[in-house]
Amino acid sequence: MRLIVRDERNGAERVFALDELPMPLTLGRAEDCGLPLPDPSRGISKLQARLELEGDRVCVVDLGKTNRTYLNDQPLPAHRAEPLEPGDCVRIGFYLLEFRDETVAVRERDREEDTSFDGPVWIGGDELFRFMKHVHEVFLERMSKKKRRDEHQDDEDLRAEVRATLGEVMNDTSLPAPGGWSEAALLRELEDYIVGLGPLEKLLADDSVTEVMVNRPDEVYIERAGKLELTPLRFFDHQHIINTIQRIVQPLNRRIDESVPYVDARLKDGSRVHAIIPPLAVKGATITIRKFSKHKFGIEDLVRFGSLDRKMAQFLEWMVLHRASMIISGGTGSGKTTMLNVLSNFIPDGERIITVEDSAELQLNKQHVIALEARPPNIEGKGAITIRDLVRQTLRMRPDRIIVGECRGGEAIDMLQAMNTGHDGSLTTLHANSARDTLSRLETMVMMAEMDLPSRAIREQIAAGIQFVVQTARLADGSRKVTTITEITGLEENAVFTTQDIFVFKQAGFGDDGRVLGEYRATGNVPRFIEGLRERGVRFDMEVFGDV
Repeated sequence: MRLIVRDERNGAERVFALDELPMPLTLGRAEDCGLPLPDPSRGISKLQARLELEGDRVCVVDLGKTNRTYLNDQPLPAHRAEPLEPGDCVRIGFYLLEFRDETVAVRERDREEDTSFDGPVWIGGDELFRFMKHVHEVFLERMSKKKRRDEHQDDEDLRAEVRATLGEVMNDTSLPAPGGWSEAALLRELEDYIVGLGPLEKLLADDSVTEVMVNRPDEVYIERAGKLELTPLRFFDHQHIINTIQRIVQPLNRRIDESVPYVDARLKDGSRVHAIIPPLAVKGATITIRKFSKHKFGIEDLVRFGSLDRKMAQFLEWMVLHRASMIISGGTGSGKTTMLNVLSNFIPDGERIITVEDSAELQLNKQHVIALEARPPNIEGKGAITIRDLVRQTLRMRPDRIIVGECRGGEAIDMLQAMNTGHDGSLTTLHANSARDTLSRLETMVMMAEMDLPSRAIREQIAAGIQFVVQTARLADGSRKVTTITEITGLEENAVFTTQDIFVFKQAGFGDDGRVLGEYRATGNVPRFIEGLRERGVRFDMEVFGDV
């Protein structure tokens, strides 16, 4: 079996025969490791993992440090030897360690593709960057002297022209190419920088990256497994960032300039992009990209990740099936949209679902779905279609369920009225830090609709229309959990909401590896919603609620 170590920041590879490596073999960023994995951002521990032999089998062991080791995209338990088979992949920070059958490894290494390298060497980032920047400058100068092409030139023709000009520049340049890179690989890298999204291309292709943040040309952060990491990837300069933003927004007929210095957009894969440029961005243009998993998660995935337990999952399934209206609340990046997608899987197939979103993110695994998306104003500031406009339209479209991706303003009153007039079982999300904060924010949003309703009337609508609040949070270790499931039970005489927690997450400190410790508990409270269903003959396993 062969070991192929790939640095995903630049594509550089090293290839080893496993039977020639000394065992046990330590892996980490420390220089004295058996296999050092350099990482200036400290996203890799000094001694993070170890390869060792158990009989004639090679195993990987996570050493229980702060940073996680992944086997086939699943986190490894600490201090437990996991046997490796051909085809397995171990991820440590930016490094992917692939274990391949001897014949497969040799065949793939000898294959003459654009993505191959001339030898199994590590590539110096600074050397590559200097070469690419020099070629880019000469390329721009040469292109400016050429006759202007058709503005409507398609992407393939443009890439062909860029590729040809880059080939000429590379042949003429006096600057030596960085060692270890074939001409084809360099051409592809430069092409990505010029007509693609530059250094973002690799990050968008990496399924383990959930968010990309460009602060400056030399400061690109990512979020992986809930933690921020500084990458060594760089843009050439501030104008290069702005050009990349333009390449994102132009196909969408959007604009960004000093008169409209910010924009929201969506990439082809559904990733959400926000960009803001000077004069609003004082230190230069910035880009934030929220990626969405290509894998459509189910409730079993969330249980496996530890986001909730099986009793909570069972309860949420019951509530969706029996048309309880719910709000999923939490902070930014706490998993609200993922939870909304998962809960929608429990809606029976025979029901008509209409979704309303500011930017389409939901991926419902259902047959009868109508998706509506709000529209921003055009260049003249006209033609905007708001979420509130769309929620009103849904009421004329015979919905069984209405799902609003996120409530932010006056659409809250229309959503509540729908929930109170036969469209129960609807779902939405909003930003709030607790169940009570959720109710307060919802009340404030209704007031934003300028309907001049008295406070008590608004609260009565909320108490009658919303049955449960599912509170999510991103904890200190980067994990995402459902921290409470709370029932809205009504109003007191002084118009104060009455609530009861059904499930809670009780944190119990931190482990030696920095992970949050704790457990999910049923409070013993039986929801009034359940009692009402039982009176109508619906049967439930009451053990889900603990000692009742």
